This record gives sequence, C-alpha cells and structure tokens, in this order.
Amino acid sequence: MRMIPERLHRDCKGLVLLGIFLGILWETRCTQIRYSVPEELEKGSRVGDISKHLGLEPRELAERGVRIVPRGRTQLFALNPRSGSLVTAGRIDREELCMGAIKCQLNLDILIEDKVKIYRVEVEVRDINDNAPYFRESELEIKISENAATEMRFPLPHAWDPDIGKNSLQSYELSPNTHFSLIVQNGADGSKYPELVLERALDREEKAAHHLVLTASDGGDPVRTGTARIRVMVLDANDNAPAFAQPEYRVSVPENLAVGTQLLVVNATDPDEGVNAEVRYSFRYVDDKAAQVFKLDCNSGTISTIGELDHEESGFYQMEVQAMDNAGYSARAKVLITVLDVNDNAPEVVLTSLASSVPENSPRGTLIALLNVNDQDSEENGQVICFIQGNLPFKLEKSYGNYYSLVTDIVLDREQVPSYNVTVTATDRGTPPLSTETHISLNVADTNDNPPVFLQASYSAYIPENNPRGASLVSVTAHDPDCEENAQITYSLAEDTVQGAPLSSYVSINSDSGVLYALSSFDYEQLRDLQVKVMARDNGHPPLSSNVSLNLFVLDQNDNAPEILYPAVPTDGSTGVELAPRSAEPGYLVTKVVAVDRDSGQNAWLSYLLLKASEPGLFAVGLHTGEVRTVRALLDRDALKQSLVVAVQDHGQPPLSATVTLTVAVADSIPKVLADLGSLESPVNSETSDLTLYLVVAVAAVSCVFLAFVIVLLALRLRRWHKSRLLQTSEGSLTGAPASHFVGVEGVQAFLQTYSHEVSLTSDSRKSHPILPQPNYADTLVSQESGGKSEPLLLSGDSVFSKDSRALIQVSLYQIFFLSFFSCSVAHAGMQRYDHSSLQPQTPRLKQFSRLRLRCNRDYSCKPQPCYLSIYLSIIYLSIYYFLSCSAL
Repeated sequence: MRMIPERLHRDCKGLVLLGIFLGILWETRCTQIRYSVPEELEKGSRVGDISKHLGLEPRELAERGVRIVPRGRTQLFALNPRSGSLVTAGRIDREELCMGAIKCQLNLDILIEDKVKIYRVEVEVRDINDNAPYFRESELEIKISENAATEMRFPLPHAWDPDIGKNSLQSYELSPNTHFSLIVQNGADGSKYPELVLERALDREEKAAHHLVLTASDGGDPVRTGTARIRVMVLDANDNAPAFAQPEYRVSVPENLAVGTQLLVVNATDPDEGVNAEVRYSFRYVDDKAAQVFKLDCNSGTISTIGELDHEESGFYQMEVQAMDNAGYSARAKVLITVLDVNDNAPEVVLTSLASSVPENSPRGTLIALLNVNDQDSEENGQVICFIQGNLPFKLEKSYGNYYSLVTDIVLDREQVPSYNVTVTATDRGTPPLSTETHISLNVADTNDNPPVFLQASYSAYIPENNPRGASLVSVTAHDPDCEENAQITYSLAEDTVQGAPLSSYVSINSDSGVLYALSSFDYEQLRDLQVKVMARDNGHPPLSSNVSLNLFVLDQNDNAPEILYPAVPTDGSTGVELAPRSAEPGYLVTKVVAVDRDSGQNAWLSYLLLKASEPGLFAVGLHTGEVRTVRALLDRDALKQSLVVAVQDHGQPPLSATVTLTVAVADSIPKVLADLGSLESPVNSETSDLTLYLVVAVAAVSCVFLAFVIVLLALRLRRWHKSRLLQTSEGSLTGAPASHFVGVEGVQAFLQTYSHEVSLTSDSRKSHPILPQPNYADTLVSQESGGKSEPLLLSGDSVFSKDSRALIQVSLYQIFFLSFFSCSVAHAGMQRYDHSSLQPQTPRLKQFSRLRLRCNRDYSCKPQPCYLSIYLSIIYLSIYYFLSCSAL
C-alpha cells in the first residue's frame, strides 16, 4: 500500500497562492500536512509518518503532549506513540463519508501542547472499486400495449454505484431478444438512463410476456456488475401515456419541519378515458436515506415526511417520481428537495489548553487558554462570534481557523483582584442566535511588588515628662497588600543621635508589633521633642521597605517652682530698699516683682499675690504684672519703712509658689532719705549704717578743707589789697565766678546716682532674661533753698603771691588730695558689703532671660556709690582750686 503526501503546485499562480497561504499560516502559528490513503483500510493501518513531518522523534510525541484535537462524533484516526505514525482508528468507507463527492478529504488538527502549536492534517480518501452496480428493484414488470408503435421507448430502472470515476457505473447491457433493444440516455448531470426500445411490433396472442435481463457494469478492475430482471407484459391497446405537468419539481423546506408535513404534490395527466386514464404514482428512483424520510402517496402524488429532517446530515435530496396508467404507460419527473438549515445547534467550545494560574507581573498578551469553537450549522447559522462577558483584563484573539487564544489585555494586579472567573460566550449569527458559555477560573499568583504602607503619613505621640522606663509610647502599623511571606513586616528604627547620644538609648521598637517603648525618663526642660524614623520591611524577594516619621512630644508637668528675678535675694543678708515719696498719688508705681517659671503653658502662667504688708491697704500687687502700686495717698502717720511679702504662684496641678520680701522707704526729700538711711535698714545690718557714716564724714571733711582753703585765699587777697594802692583802681574789674553747679544742703553737698536696668518680658516667662545692669551716672542738682549771688572770689591784677602764700597753697593742695583719697578708699571698702550687689544677677540662669532695666526715678529708689562720689568731689575741688590759684598768681 503506497501513501504519498501531496505537494502544492509549482506554477506561477500556485507560487502566489502559496506565499499568501504561508503568510496566513505564519500568523496563525499553524502548519498544514497532507496524506492520501485508499478507503476500506483496516483499523490501525498506517496513514503517514506524522512524527517526521512534525520534526519530532516518536518518543517525543507523548512527552510534548502531541494529540489529535477531537472533532465530531467519531474519531477516524489515531496516533501510534511507538512508531510516530498516524493510523486509522476504524474502517473508512468513502461512500459513507463523502457520498456523491468527487473528492473526499478529511481534516483533523494535531496540537503540540508545550508550544501551543496546531498542525492541520488533510487526508484524502481515494476510491476503490468496492461496490458493484445494483438496482433498487431486482425485478421489474413493464406493460406494453400490443398496438404500441415501434421505436417506442420504455424507461428501465437506473442502476446505482456509489463509487466514483471509472469505478462508478459505466454501461448497460440487455440480454439478447428479437423485439427489444437498449439505448442509454446521458443526463445533464452525467447520469446514464437506460431505455427499452421496441424494435418490432408485439403480438399478445403470439407471446404475452417477454423476459429480459438488464446488466449494469462499472469500469473497475476487476469489473463489477449488477442485474435486474425485466418482465414485459403485453396489454391490450392503450395508446396514450401519462404526462407530468412539469419535468422537474423543486422545493426548499426548513429542517425543523414536523413529521408528516406535506412537502409538494406531483401531478400527471392521461388523455385516455376511463380506466386507461387512471394514474398511479411511485418512486422510480430514491436512495436509502430519502426512503427513510419521505413518502409518496400513490393516488394523490403527495410527498410528505415520515422522518425528521437534519440539514447537518443531508441538506439535499434527489428522487424520480413515476406516473403509470393501467395500460402500463408511464411518465417520469425529477423531485429536488433542499433542506434549509435552521439554527438548531448551539456553538461548541472546547478547551484545548488551559493555565490554572498566572503571575501578576506577567506581560500583556500572556496566553491563558486555547479554545476551539465549532458550530454544526451552516452559513450564518454556523458563523460564531466569541467574546468575554464583563469588564475583565482579558481578550480573545483569533488564532487559526476556529481557534481562539485567551490572553491578558493588561498587567494583572493580585492586590486588586486575586482571582478571575472568565466567562467566554460563543454566539452564532442565526435567528434567533444560540450561544454557549464556557467558564474559566484563573488565579493570580502573588509577587512582591508592593512595599509596606503605613496607615498615616506621619505619627505624633505625646508623653508626660518623668515617665517610667519601659513605658509604651505609640504603636505604628504598616500594611502590605501582598500575601504570605511578601506581606510579613518587620519594624526597625533608623540610626540617629539625639543630643550626642544614640537614639537607641532613648526609645526602642518591637520588630513584630511596631510598638515603641521608652528606654529612659524624659525631662521636658532638657528634651521637648524627639523625631524618630520608623522603617517597615517585608520578607519578600527582594524585600521592599518604606519609612514614616514619628514625632514624640514631651508634655510638661508642674515640677518647677517660680523663680524670682527681681528683686534678687541678697547674698549678704541685707534687704533691698525701694523708695516712694510721700507725695505719691494713688496708683503710683513703687516697684515691680519679676519672676519666671521654667515650666511651660499653664504651669508657667504666674500670678502675684500680696500675702503680708506692714500697712494693710496701702499697697497692692498686680495679679498678672507683679507691679507694686500705692492704693491710697501716703499720710504723715504712715511709717517711713514699709515691709511687703509678695507670693508668686503658677497654675499647675498642684500649684507651686515662691515669696519675696520688699522694703519700701517713704520720704519727702532726698536729704531726709540720706539722713534716715540708717533707720531704713534693719538693726542687725550694722555694716551698712557704718558705711553711711563714713561717707558723710568723708564728704564733710573734704568740704571743710576746701572752704578753709577758700577763706585763707580770700584773707591773703584782702591783705594784699590793703597793701596795694592799686586796690581802688581795680575795683569793679573783678571777674565774677560762675555759680557752682553744686548746691549744698544744710552745709552738705549731695550727689545722687541713677541706676539703669533693662528688662524684656515675653508671654513665656522662661524666655525672659535681664541684661546686666550698667550704671548710668547723672549729676542731679537738688536745691532746697534759694541761694544768693556769690561774691567775687578772685581779683584781677598782676601781683604775685609771697612765698608764704605759695607754701600755704601747696599744703592745702596736699591736704585736699589726702582727704580725697582717704574718703575714696573708705567708700570703696564699704562698697564691697553694700547691698547694691543684690541688684546684679546672681545665677547663670538669669542670663537666659530678657534685659531687665530698672531706672532710678520717682518710681524706683536709688542707692549711692561712695567711691565715685568722693572722686567727683575731689576733681571738682581741684578744678576750683586750680582756677583760684591761677587767679591769685
């Protein structure tokens, strides 16, 4: 047995078609293979070496999943995995598969699953002479009137041979006789119709019946034949034969007709009368399939169905109807019945390849499944449209023939949709359309494509100061939309330093829960906030991470009492004194208590209260300002020295406070203040009283020496005037000395100093700071009595002092210098113990606050500095002395 694969034609037109066809095959990823086999092969017969044409070894067929895609109800071919051949799976009968077709071609698809590649295989079934011609009726009776004219033709039964070509029916032969001959008519479709020709007139009385044998032969090798016996009955004269109204009847009916439905009526008429005009109808030729479906009423000529029509089994029927009268005359007509297709078959969807899951990072166009779609209907009823229901990230691509590929349309994201239920709907174009749904379940495999994400953009936590160690501060939580190990999160802190110490010495974090713990106790005054960066990392490959900022704010607690800046508490046990004139009106500002609190907020909000006063109702303290003002006018009966106790309290819970004692001196004039300085101090402070006494004695001594010098100088000038005659002429030419800028009070010249201090206060008392006081000296002229005009102290002239006068002046000069330096030394020694130092900031903490400036005016008291006062007096006295000396000389 020889099997040869057919090749494509090599002519020019074939080359063009071949190029187009190969392009289509390239795009559809399919290759076509052709084989040719004769029919009637035994089961398991070799068709072709399929492994060779696929480029595979026989053992690779099973390994690579090579299989025949099922199609239809019966599988005609199979794969032999041992030999790698395509073999028959059963008996192949060409006449059964391709009845009436000139070329019988069977198609099958071979799928290589690992490459998802399809090969189209065409197997041509060659005809063999396995069928002999046969007649539907093995015996036929023909009635011929005896007066039938010669050359009259009588149709004979048509032989049937299902083979094709030369193996089909080729000729008819009639047995030898004396009255009849045989003629064969060729139809338009190539069919051969035998007819019996009367060659010589019949004589019923001579012979009433003639027996003939009709033989049909094909052209096969060997030749096969079929016979039919013909009995010719000679009848009495009936010279008219029936005739059909039309030679051919055509009808088209849908396949879904009910059984028993009348399709058409054939009609034949006979011009004879009486019994000779009666016509009976019968099928002259009908195949076995048509005989099982159609019925002909012999009397009425009605053709109806006796079985169900199926366009998919047979869409066309051809029959011959014969009308015969009682005399045996007959007529024939063709009946052509076309079965129209009705959309009675839904499309069939077969999954030839399917992936159970797909990674979420798969590129667009990843193959999910391969589907084969078929519809047994024809034309529009067999045209199928496939689509996906719902808005899904997949699409169908036409692969080859009736194959569709289900591929991804976008990159999938498991975090959004972990799985898909894809419904593929195949709908034909029939009316009404029929559809088939195929459900495909697809899981999306996870990849580590999402870093952990914190629930908040940043975190803030508040913790009161003085917290216990190990206290839980805050919990941060990150979420990873991935699954399994890709979603397991580990928390850690970024390395950092806080005030020179590593961050790990302050806080720690639980790597599993994200809870932050305090490793030390926080102090609001030392550390108010702490910035921490928390990192969350998953356990994927590679791991992904994200950061979030965490701000820890330390809340203040009332753990610091108010601190009084002014008046500062003296370190030597003395008491600061504030001055208030007796002429002060109500509301007069005596002094101001300045305090700060190192806490913040409400804990640093200070209130000032007057706890105790030696004269109740005389002074009041501002609740929020700390200003000490007079409530009423001062009276003569009010004591010269007033003592006040002021409390400063914050608003914390519980509140903390501090107190300060103020001493206020009441006086109408500065001399009185100077005279009563000793009485303003407490008896226990004897050093301050002694200092005041030393200052008064020093000033008085210097002043007395100066006055004595002036008197002596005047006496010398008067003496010289008496001796000189020029005294009278020089009268009126005296140069007036300018009035002294220093006016004595009760024989004592007083100098007052002004002390300036600057204070800058803010709403946060902790930010207030003083600027260290810098003395600002200003000479103040205090005059309690009106002075008369000074007498001229120097006289103009050119006289020269005598040697005694010069010696006196030098002695006076030495005395003045001695007394000035003595008083300065005494004052400087006493100054070391004076309470002026109490106005200076005593602690480094005060340098953090704003400048504090206290001015010595009518609101604030001023205290003398004796060293500077003595120097000023000495300089002034020496200047006057130099002027007078020059004038005298």
